[in-house]
Amino acid sequence: MSKSLFFAATVLAASPVIAAPQDSNSVEQEIQALKERLAQLEKRLEEKEEREKEEVVVVKEREVEKGNEIASNENSSKRRVVYDSGVHARLDELEKKTEENENWPIKIHGAVRFQYEYNNYDSDNENRGGDLDFDIFRLNFDGEMGGVILSAEYRWFNYQDVIKHAWFGYDFTDKLQGQVGVVKIPFGNMPYNSHSYFFNSTFYVGLEDEHDNGIRFKYRGDEWDFDLAYLKSDEQGGIDGSTSDRTARYNYDTVGIRLPGQGAYDEPGLPVGESNSYAFRTARKFTFSDDENLELGVSLQGGNLYSGTAAEGFTDAQAYENQNVGNRMAWAAHGVYNNGPWNVQLQYSDYDYDIKLENRGVYMAAYAYYDAIPAEAKLYTANVAYTLPVDIGPLTSLTFYNDHSLMTDKMGYQDDTWMNVLGVAVAAGGGFYTYVDYVRAKNQPFIGGNTATDGGEVNDRFNINFGYYF
Repeated sequence: MSKSLFFAATVLAASPVIAAPQDSNSVEQEIQALKERLAQLEKRLEEKEEREKEEVVVVKEREVEKGNEIASNENSSKRRVVYDSGVHARLDELEKKTEENENWPIKIHGAVRFQYEYNNYDSDNENRGGDLDFDIFRLNFDGEMGGVILSAEYRWFNYQDVIKHAWFGYDFTDKLQGQVGVVKIPFGNMPYNSHSYFFNSTFYVGLEDEHDNGIRFKYRGDEWDFDLAYLKSDEQGGIDGSTSDRTARYNYDTVGIRLPGQGAYDEPGLPVGESNSYAFRTARKFTFSDDENLELGVSLQGGNLYSGTAAEGFTDAQAYENQNVGNRMAWAAHGVYNNGPWNVQLQYSDYDYDIKLENRGVYMAAYAYYDAIPAEAKLYTANVAYTLPVDIGPLTSLTFYNDHSLMTDKMGYQDDTWMNVLGVAVAAGGGFYTYVDYVRAKNQPFIGGNTATDGGEVNDRFNINFGYYF
């Protein structure tokens, strides 16, 4: 070790030492800070040596004590004692800890997000010039232990906390994986049939980014994808699941029958739960070049609806309590085209609820709301996006997009539902992500309307959702 390095280490050792943090990023930052400080001290010493042409003394002579006597004559035994600062041992320890954290089988990550909203369908919001609110804090757990894969996500909102997904998996081959738990239902364009923060209308009828309790097998080949899933119940356990609030969910599930006389946001007159459902998806992949590819596919899902106890006052529905009261079916044809920075998504979806008793549709639940949808409808979605890499301050990329959805042929209703989202997604700082959306829609949930109504107005919403992913 050079003399200058010994001196640098000695000076550095005199500084307070912070206990080793557990976060791998913090550990790496501390290692880097220690190394940078050593390098700065060495550079200063080299400049001083060149300037003064003197040797910097990095060791200190000390007389060796023997017993209680101190040798004071010139012939006393002396030795050079190097004062070890412990800096290098500290660096070794931190580097070892970093390696251990990097190799830890379960990775913990997540996000914190906030939201600004201004709309023209809430006079109070409009008068205030919009509102800025906390949106979400979420934690993700992903990894593998002994060949068993784990993936889970928990989300906290101001008004609910929910599980998005939570499953265990196993890779039978490098192409075939099995999963059990709260799994993603394979359907339509995946992982999302949209680019914006608001998804598409398919999300609000339970046909986009949906998760339920069950088993899923997925095959990923060079040219073909296959997914098969059996879902025993929704993520809350179905009609008799132990939950205090059936609306506390991330994604939309069927939770009730809308009986004659009920409003679009009422608590269901007859609660139901999805059970014994299935889903199948296949897609053919075409690769034309490194930057150009196409995927075309079809999807199918269905299942039964089991009822609970009818709400007070709905005597006609009591004859249908605690039994199978119908089934649901949905299918879709979908495609995704990528060409360099361009991404195009197209999808046609069709769903149908076959219910034994008179009804005005069904109730879905999510985000602390009951929301009625027609018992039957068709949906068309068309989305386009362009990603532009940038180097503007902390900004790294801008993704411009326009997502459009149309819902027609709604059983019992004349007016269509449509929604258009024009926006840009901004990536910055290695973890900061922002959606800036202008939404214009009619009869669309969360944009001042509802799919199971007629006569709705065209509404506008300007929304900025921003947060940090760690």
